[in-house]
Amino acid sequence: MTRLFNDPDDFAEEAAAGLALASARWVRPVSGGVVRSTRGPEPTVAVVIGGGSGHYPTFAGLVGPGLAHGAAMGNLFASPSAHQVHSVATAANEGRGVLLSYGNYAGDVLHFTQAQERMRAAGIDCRTVTVTDDISSAPRSEIEKRRGIAGDLVVFKIAGAASEAGADLDEVERLARRANDRTRSLGVAFSGCTLPGADEPLFTVPEGRMAVGLGIHGEPGIDEVDVPSAEGLADLLVSSLLDEIPDGASLDGARVVPILNGLGGVKYEELYVVYASVHRLLEQAGVTIVSPEVGEFCTSFDMAGASLTLLWLDDELERLWLAPSDTPAFRRGSIEGRVEVGVTESAEEQRVVGEATAPSREAAATVTRSFRAIAEMLDAEADELGRIDRIAGDGDHGIGMHRGSRAAADAAQRAADRGAGARTVLQWAADAWSDAGGGTSGAIWGEMLVALGDSLGDDRAVDAGTVADGVLRMKDAVMSFGKAQRGDKTMVDAIVPFADRLAQRVQAGDRLLDAWTDAAEEATRAAEATASMTARLGRARSHGDRSLGTPDPGAVSFALVTRTVLDILKGDH
Repeated sequence: MTRLFNDPDDFAEEAAAGLALASARWVRPVSGGVVRSTRGPEPTVAVVIGGGSGHYPTFAGLVGPGLAHGAAMGNLFASPSAHQVHSVATAANEGRGVLLSYGNYAGDVLHFTQAQERMRAAGIDCRTVTVTDDISSAPRSEIEKRRGIAGDLVVFKIAGAASEAGADLDEVERLARRANDRTRSLGVAFSGCTLPGADEPLFTVPEGRMAVGLGIHGEPGIDEVDVPSAEGLADLLVSSLLDEIPDGASLDGARVVPILNGLGGVKYEELYVVYASVHRLLEQAGVTIVSPEVGEFCTSFDMAGASLTLLWLDDELERLWLAPSDTPAFRRGSIEGRVEVGVTESAEEQRVVGEATAPSREAAATVTRSFRAIAEMLDAEADELGRIDRIAGDGDHGIGMHRGSRAAADAAQRAADRGAGARTVLQWAADAWSDAGGGTSGAIWGEMLVALGDSLGDDRAVDAGTVADGVLRMKDAVMSFGKAQRGDKTMVDAIVPFADRLAQRVQAGDRLLDAWTDAAEEATRAAEATASMTARLGRARSHGDRSLGTPDPGAVSFALVTRTVLDILKGDH
């Protein structure tokens, strides 16, 4: 468990501040994360990495010469928002283009893709390479669906070394993809991790048992076995990875980098005991071992577990893997000629509140009260939402919804206090929810709130028809952005029937209160019905059958939101 914290909701932000202070030789803080505090004599392609906090030294600990130029840092186990990624990428850019790289998780893909589009719209060449090294998360035939775990280090290091050597963006991207293609990992865990302030871990493993193939956010493993000896664990990891040698590689004459990674709760001495057997087994297989690494490179907070990564080298990759790097957590050789960058951080854009009509400001007041009530409700429901998310997900849905809604409520209040109309209040809330909530749900709620705000506007009265149209736009936004359809066991299964029923009742001439009451009941029934579905999207996809009998947390939380807003509407009538 985590013992040292202040306000649990501030943990990631305070940890990032402490890291920046302790590591000023390498990094400086910017909005959304950190970037290098020095530059070389010539500009280079900027390698920008990122993801949720809780995995140190991935991501911020890998920023420095020879490795990454910047790291976007989300909340604990939650992807950074598009705004945060864009901020870090803009600060890291040296004029030769930007390569974004991160683990292949739905929330990260959504946010980083948005940031990439913004960079390109600004005339900056921006590319993406996702890390897909975890062999347990999808079959080889669907390798593009695999998630990234400790193989992050490999891809980031190769890309950073190529950049340091002066390669252009095309070459950095090519080499990063090659590194990913030739990297495979598998992880195990003996116990789950407990986030600051939580009463229980995100998942548990029975005493004397070991989860095989789990994810670094607590996603369930693909198997559960008795805890083996150190030699038995080494045999499991090595044999599994040797069963899937990357295309273009072979055991004959192979040169391989083994990386034995501790997930946070395993002592280094234990790792070394395991590594002795890993080394022996690889040599027996005929592999030449090059520059092995043992330690913590991609953790999962305090999870007791380990993973093994194999990088199958060629001449290019070996040269780049062995190249110097100097970061807070990964150092090799020395890099000279660095010049300190000014530590002054660009001020955040001053948000302008435009003119709003009195009816729109009145609607904004209702929206603001709704956000406050939603935040209070989600605070009370966070544990239960986390419980159902743990069935086949990673257990952080409740935490993310609580953080996102609280930030949205605060932002909405600030906008309303400055005389904003409904559209502006919703836009401010959308950005705050996306930043603080992170993950897929944070991105989707941000998109939905923007869509609703665009419909309500700042310059007109809000009536039942306007609200119904806005909710339909919310539905379209989430389906377009997240690519989910009804039946995939996601929030879409609740929002589609809610939006459609609301529109039908309003078109039939019903008052907003009556229409919303009926639609909220329909959303609740639809959310409960997801219990009989098998997940086809998101982190739960790999373990869809595990969630049978349990409703989708995203659908449940959406239905709860509709009922909370209903209480506000009742109070206004």
